[in-house]
Order: sequence, then C-alpha cells, then structure tokens
Amino acid sequence: MSAAIRFEHVSRRFVLHHHRARSFQELVIRLLQGRGNGRREVFWALSDVSFEGQKGEMVALVGPNGAGKSTVLKLISRIIDPTSGRIVVNGRVGALLELGTGFHPDLTGRENIYLNGAILGLRRDEITRRLDDIIAFAELERFIDVPVKHYSSGMYVRLGFSVAVHIEPDILLVDEVLAVGDAAFQRRCLERIDQMRTNGTTIVLVSHDLNAVRRLCQRAIWLEKGCIVADGSPEAVVGEYATHSYVASAALEARRALCRHGTGEVTIEEVRFLDAEGHLRDFFSTGELFTIEMRYRAHKVIERPVFGIAIHRSDGVHITGPNTQFAQYEIPRIRGEGIVRYTVPFLPLLEGTYYVSVAVVDWDDTRMFDYHDRLYPLRVMPSCAERYGMITLQGEWHWEE
Repeated sequence: MSAAIRFEHVSRRFVLHHHRARSFQELVIRLLQGRGNGRREVFWALSDVSFEGQKGEMVALVGPNGAGKSTVLKLISRIIDPTSGRIVVNGRVGALLELGTGFHPDLTGRENIYLNGAILGLRRDEITRRLDDIIAFAELERFIDVPVKHYSSGMYVRLGFSVAVHIEPDILLVDEVLAVGDAAFQRRCLERIDQMRTNGTTIVLVSHDLNAVRRLCQRAIWLEKGCIVADGSPEAVVGEYATHSYVASAALEARRALCRHGTGEVTIEEVRFLDAEGHLRDFFSTGELFTIEMRYRAHKVIERPVFGIAIHRSDGVHITGPNTQFAQYEIPRIRGEGIVRYTVPFLPLLEGTYYVSVAVVDWDDTRMFDYHDRLYPLRVMPSCAERYGMITLQGEWHWEE
C-alpha cells in the first residue's frame, strides 16, 4: 500500500501569552510602560513526530486532552503549518474537526455547502450534483435555507459530516465532535466511515471511546505531551494506554481528595455538563445552552440546603458564583438521592479553559456539607462571538449618519 499521509520528524510550536491585554487601551498602557503584552511561554504541541498512514487504513489517535491529537489533524488539513519537519499528504482531504468549522454563521445551510465545496476545490456543478444527497444524509430538508447560526449543535455536526463525506475525499479526518450527535446519527456515520474505508479512503479518527477504536480501526497511535508513546494494533495500544490512564486516574483521585472537603451529611456524587439535547459534553461554544447537573446523596434529612457553583478561568480569575439562595430558589428539604441542575440559556464565556466548582451548604452558610474546588474542567470553543476578554455582552451595534 502507498502512504496517503507521511509525517517526518514534525514539530509544532505555539506561543502562549499570559496576562494578555484584554482591550486596546490596556495594550497601549502596557506598551507605554514598557511591559509589552504580557509574559510569553513557548509550548510544543508536537515534538519530533514521525508516522505514516496507508491508503485505505483507519488510524485512531488516542491520548489525554492536550496530547497533540487535534494538532495532528490540523497539520494534515493544512489549517496550520509545522514549525519543523516535513508532511506529505496525497489526495483530497475532508475534515470534521470542530463544531461549525468552515461555516459562515450568516449564510444558510445550502449556501455553506457551496462555500465549503468551493474551498475544497469542487466546481459548482459538482456540488450541485451532490447537493440532494448531502441534505438528505444530514436530515436538514426543512432547515437547509435557514442561517446556520440558528442551528443546534447536532444540526451543525450532521451538516459538517455530510459535506465532509460527500466530497469523496481520499483522506477523512474526524475529531471527537461526532460525540455530539445522537445514537442513530452516530451509527449512520460509522457505517458510512466503514464503507469509505472499504473503498480506499484513509481515515484518521480522534476518539476517547476506546471500545470504538478497538472495533473500527486497524491501527492506533498513542500521543502523550506531543510525542508518540506507542504505535501498533488497537488492542495492544489501547490496552497499554488504558493501564496508564488507570494509574493516572488513581493519582487524580488522590488530588481530588485534597480539593474536596465538608461534613459529609450531603455528598455530591456526580457532576455533568449537558447540552441542549441533554447530551454529556465537556466542550461548548459561546452562545450555546449549557447545564451543570449535580447528583447528590443526603445521608439524613437536611432542611433548606443551598446548592451553588463557581467558575474560574484557567489563570485563577473568579468569573461567577451563583447559588440557589441568591436566586431565591428555596429547596425545602432533601433526603436520599436527587438532582440539582443549573441551566444557562446563552453561555457568555469566550474561548478558553475554565474550571467549575460545586458546593452544598446549609441555609445560614455555617456548615459546608460538600465542596469540590475547581475539579471539573470546561472548554469553550471558538465561535462567531467576540474574540477578546472573558465574556460576550450580547450587545447590538447601530449606526446613523
């Protein structure tokens, strides 16, 4: 088999700006004071990575968040260039990397199909020939002439995947975003992916679903801190990675024990982030509906408990700290198991990594029953909202002459 993808000693560096100016005024003041735009840190997302992907092969990239998996996909799709090394890609690339990538929010689904097709090198008549199949696979007949900014996350994924597979790519890149779709759509996607692989398409899949990696792929590559740890059969690589993750998880639980305290009269057993369809996710886009779900167990009758959350940015800045008492939402009493949810109809946070704390206290705030300090990471993806700062104000611009 001939190589469809070849990485030769590839490295990719990013420069992280700490305490970056959040407005033009702050930037000018920093420059006048000779402080520039904050401290810079060099981060190597990939370090001397070499591998090949053969024609018709389905390769999985596994590893923890931040290991470099998505960076590999962006390099293959030429969204970014390597800092050093050489990348050879033979054939047309179809990619489903991030929710809504390549979509213009003000254009309709139909217009975005033509836009994406043109970007990928298809003539208008070629796109028109595939149009009905793209719309039908995405199940968007009723909404295809609606601007995509009004689409749900599931509709975004269906349209993005349908476009990616119907351009008949030689290489298909799929990131974790398929987890957003419902079970029926995921099954159809996997069936289509298997059909494409049989027809000779090279597929690179990023997934945390290790069972799916074992079941679907012929090969797995384990990335850790930008380096390849293992490359081989899915069974061998996934087994090694799972063992490593178990050890790391035990260390994480030890750390969590240090970041959790309380009397234990009420314990928060599980914390989940849910989207508008009720699907479990750890990444969202600005403007999406976002729910924090706390599953608790009260070990005795507790009168008027108060449940709360806090959100901190990755640099420690406290963003917000709502609770049921502030909202004048009184819970009379609890005993046994239950669920408390906090829903944000429009997530105002801009792109970045945040950490969520949860707590339950008594009404007088004198007894802490259970407190989890910044144990739950939340990733906010880029969107069409503002770029700088921490939140969007959802304001509107008006101009008069």
